[in-house]
Amino acid sequence: MSKQTNLLGFLKRKELECATTSIAEDHIPEPSPPIHEHNTLGTHQIENEDLIFSLERDPGLRAPMWHHPIEKRNEIRRAYLKLKPYQPILRNFPYSGPEGHRRSFQSSWYKKFPDWLEYSLSKDAAFCFLCYLFADKPNPHTNTFTMIRFNNWKRVNEGKNCPFVTHVGGLSSIHNNSLRSKINLLNDRGHIRHAFVSQEEAQIRKNRLRLETTIDVVRLLTLQACPLRGHDESANSDNKGNFLEFRKAFSRYNDEVSRAIEHTSYNAQYIAPSIQKEILHIISTKVRNYIREEIGESKFCIMVDEARDETKREKMAIVLRFVDKKGLIKERFFDLVHVTDTSAATLKKEVCSVFTKHKLFVENLRGQGYDGASNMRGEWNGLQALFLADCPYAYYVHCFAHRLQLALVAASKEVSPVHQFFSNLNFIINIIGASLKRHDELQANKGAEIETLLFRGELETGRGANQIGTLKKAGDTRWGSHLQSIRSLLNMYSATVSVLEHIMVDKSYNSHQRGDADIALNLMISYEFMFLSHLMREILGITDILCQALQRKSQDIANALKLVSTTKSLIQNLREDRWKAFVEEVNLFCQKHDSLVPEMGVIYVARKGRARRQQNQNTVEHHFRVNVFYVTIDKQLQEINSRFNDKALGLLTLTSVLAPYDRYKNFDCEQICTLAEKYYPSDFTTQEKIHLRYQLQHFLCEVKGDDPTLRNLSILQEPCQCLAETGKSDVYFLIDRLIRLVLTLPVSTATTERAFSGMKVMKTRLRNKMEDDFLADSLVIYIEREISKSFSIESIVDDFKSLKDRRVLFSA
Repeated sequence: MSKQTNLLGFLKRKELECATTSIAEDHIPEPSPPIHEHNTLGTHQIENEDLIFSLERDPGLRAPMWHHPIEKRNEIRRAYLKLKPYQPILRNFPYSGPEGHRRSFQSSWYKKFPDWLEYSLSKDAAFCFLCYLFADKPNPHTNTFTMIRFNNWKRVNEGKNCPFVTHVGGLSSIHNNSLRSKINLLNDRGHIRHAFVSQEEAQIRKNRLRLETTIDVVRLLTLQACPLRGHDESANSDNKGNFLEFRKAFSRYNDEVSRAIEHTSYNAQYIAPSIQKEILHIISTKVRNYIREEIGESKFCIMVDEARDETKREKMAIVLRFVDKKGLIKERFFDLVHVTDTSAATLKKEVCSVFTKHKLFVENLRGQGYDGASNMRGEWNGLQALFLADCPYAYYVHCFAHRLQLALVAASKEVSPVHQFFSNLNFIINIIGASLKRHDELQANKGAEIETLLFRGELETGRGANQIGTLKKAGDTRWGSHLQSIRSLLNMYSATVSVLEHIMVDKSYNSHQRGDADIALNLMISYEFMFLSHLMREILGITDILCQALQRKSQDIANALKLVSTTKSLIQNLREDRWKAFVEEVNLFCQKHDSLVPEMGVIYVARKGRARRQQNQNTVEHHFRVNVFYVTIDKQLQEINSRFNDKALGLLTLTSVLAPYDRYKNFDCEQICTLAEKYYPSDFTTQEKIHLRYQLQHFLCEVKGDDPTLRNLSILQEPCQCLAETGKSDVYFLIDRLIRLVLTLPVSTATTERAFSGMKVMKTRLRNKMEDDFLADSLVIYIEREISKSFSIESIVDDFKSLKDRRVLFSA
């Protein structure tokens, strides 16, 4: 809060208004030790912007306005006005009253009284938003809609005697006085300061231009994930930090901006760190409000994941998935919340808190997508179970992308030869990448190899062809890295062998290094290593298409199920029909690199010198075919089948009958009706379920007719989009509703993974003092950049002006 001004203060000379006050709204920091992007509880942002998030939304639970300190009331009123009346929309409101005459609140009443009518979920009662804000003491004429709850619903439709109408009353009623108080509060010209201080339009233009420059710089730096502050922001500093330096650069190319920045009072520059965070919070709030408006009254899905930031603080990313009015699937990053622990109860509490702040209701939840951790997927105490207890139609779908990754990792750990292979692979790559000298030698050998092959005519030339590349290390946390690692080693096999051979004979290396190189070389030239490298390259290559598809931002379920089916089919085909071709490919590779190919008919010896202890007498072919080839493939199939075969898969399978590919070949009216009746009974009334069958019959006749609009489609999202574009969603509204519900189900939670990638870019080691709200606001702007860029500077200035009283005018 700024320092309070009395009446005599306005009668002083105008020049005094620009003097430095004891509490400045803005200031330039003095030279000091390293400044971190940190804020304290005493800043204006905490007092104003964060006040919005600490307010109780439910009108039946919040404290009366006269219980707040008088000097804080206007700030609280502004914060509530920014949030607007609390108007939850439920499918079924609670019934009350005597038996036989039970009635409930109706959401349609909001449209008749949009500016003040509120509903309390906790009290099942109606309240007046305006009277709550501007009634300074208890009043018998307003108590019914402020202190005493109103829930006598049978009286609402009594025409002129309707309690809502009588509450509004005439022009001089308490309610209308509250309305005028609201208008005066939001009208800057009503403030006493503006009654005495008259500023010309040119001055207002300078004030806005100065603030607009600040907003532009803050938004630009945040979109590029750049820090705002500098180590030394004093006047004599050579590098004042990104924000001040960019602001100075902006003014250099525009004289008007330069004059507005340079010729201003000390305490009205609007460049302080608290102002920067205030602007960030305004933009992020506008982004969240935009997303909330996109969702509207539609059903939505929540996708949650947790990770630790640079300072080891546990963060929970919240992503909302829904279908917009145009029929497009949207996955929006909504918030990043700090959690004290990762228990399911704590996660649910924080998620519900975010829901309440933004008028999102658990009753509208129609899907949950998590990564498969026990605190998420637990059938009894997991997060999904807690939400299912509140909303039985919030179906949990295990993240498909995590499923596939876990299946591959599990296979590598449970099959001993595969586990050893990946360990050896990392060992070899670590030796080569241990120094820049070896890396340079590797690339030089590969370059020489390419030149030789080109000279022989064994390689084709072309732009971008024959790149040298490098070895890539596999990581269990990086999706697809195992395949890239194997491909890179096979591509640079000869060059890698040459480097290892050189290390073995180079006396500049010590005995340990030469010994490691010898071990690595023996591993590389062994037939088992070559066999497994080709086998895992083949398996991972088949599954890579599915893995990449499941990581796309907007994946539709029918297409995902189809990819799962084709992936399993290809792996099964590799097992049953491609053994001979595969062995021939491995043998050719061995011959090309002068490696020995074992005789397949002889007895396989597991360890040299231990043949007497070996009980079985299997041949080499039997070992590689049965114990390695078959077992590895079977483990892959077993893991994929088990992880894609749960209760939710039944729902996903039913949704595939809605897919339009191959001219609606799988379109089945009976199964579609079963889908609506079994999985979405609360979204369709009994009459609508009957009517849905007839709509499906008409729809099927139309798509198989001459109209190509709905006929030539391939994925499930396209019919929804087409219905919205052509206006046929009003005709086939039940089909449109069902498709939207199905599209809401999450197939992959890769969006949350991208959020954590953004967090690592935003909160680095040098910015490890970023507080939670600052980081969350920055990430919302950074990730949802398309929305962030869409807001005009003027709208942001207007929001900034309306938050509280400012020292200067921003409008006439």
